[in-house]
Amino acid sequence: MEQFGIGLALLGAVLAALLAGIGSAVGVGMGGEAAAGIVSEDPGKFGKVLILQLLPGTQGIYGLLIAFLTLSQIGILGGSAEISLAKGFLYFCACLPMGFVGLWSAKRQARASVSSIHLVAKKPDQFGKAMLFPIMVETYAILALLISILAIT
Repeated sequence: MEQFGIGLALLGAVLAALLAGIGSAVGVGMGGEAAAGIVSEDPGKFGKVLILQLLPGTQGIYGLLIAFLTLSQIGILGGSAEISLAKGFLYFCACLPMGFVGLWSAKRQARASVSSIHLVAKKPDQFGKAMLFPIMVETYAILALLISILAIT
């Protein structure tokens, strides 16, 4: 039965990293498409649009962090890897908030980032305000990160 507990915990870690990583890859790609169009017309806006493009990438980092924390807690990255089925299920459930919220919020943050990139293209002086739109979406990814961390540790 121990293998099932470890398997469930591992599945949770994989889902946290995989789902949040997919969301970030899609999000950064969407931002990159918009940013490339803007930079092709005005290379001077590269720095501003790059920051906006990179924001959806944070969810992938959060998912990876949750995966590493889980692997550390269950003994895969050192120590004893003996986890009961119930504890494995708890680790699995603890990883899900970051996985699903990471996937969803990265895509939504990308949409806000793309809109902000277009705002900066038309009004570069509004960069500070443009940053707020995708950052507001980030707060929900951070909440999911905190929930997963608290549940894992």
